Amino acid sequence: MCPEDTQPSLSEQVQPNSSFCESIALLLDGIACRLVNTGKHREEVFRLRHQAYMRDGEVGPQSFGSMSDPYDDADNVYLFGLYIDDELASSIRIHLATGKRLYLPSFELFPETLRPELETNKVIVETTHFVTNEKLSRVHRGLPHATLRLGWLAAGYFKADHFLAAVDGQHQEFYQRTFNHRLICGPRPDPRLARTVSLMTTHHMSVADKLQRRYPFFRSSFFERRMLFER
Repeated sequence: MCPEDTQPSLSEQVQPNSSFCESIALLLDGIACRLVNTGKHREEVFRLRHQAYMRDGEVGPQSFGSMSDPYDDADNVYLFGLYIDDELASSIRIHLATGKRLYLPSFELFPETLRPELETNKVIVETTHFVTNEKLSRVHRGLPHATLRLGWLAAGYFKADHFLAAVDGQHQEFYQRTFNHRLICGPRPDPRLARTVSLMTTHHMSVADKLQRRYPFFRSSFFERRMLFER
């Protein structure tokens, strides 16, 4: 691994107030989470993805208004859409990599960092293409936490050694504060988007107890995790 930066422990970080946690718990009650398999729903997610990246200036307008890549069709991918009142509110893509199975989006950018971990049978859960509906994200401020919760649940269900994310500079502090992610490599240009990203990771089991006391809405039952990720 690349040299790690020293990050504040969970206990050293600012604690969220109870109303924040309660509002996200209520939001989760109103969200329908769907594994996106069909062409119609996948295309809806790809359009939302393009809108979000275009809004952030990371891609230009395209005539078809859709954004996807070969990793969306991998056999180790979980592509989710989160719906509020039947409207697509957000989406997140999750990949599970184990052993020498190297089909992982960040492997293209950080092969020298990830290859040794995979070749020593480490389990890696990576989240990518986390995007939100602009209108609904203004109404529901907890939508980022509700969406990224799926990555957290995947890391717990698969007992991941690395809960991985390739993050641009402006979002690193969010991942540090929320999941206790630490920087392990970066920054490097993203070949698909107009940005540079750094590689961050956290170990689910090491931080789960403290993090879930801090953010109770990250708790889940084994039944919920199995319904989301068992194949």
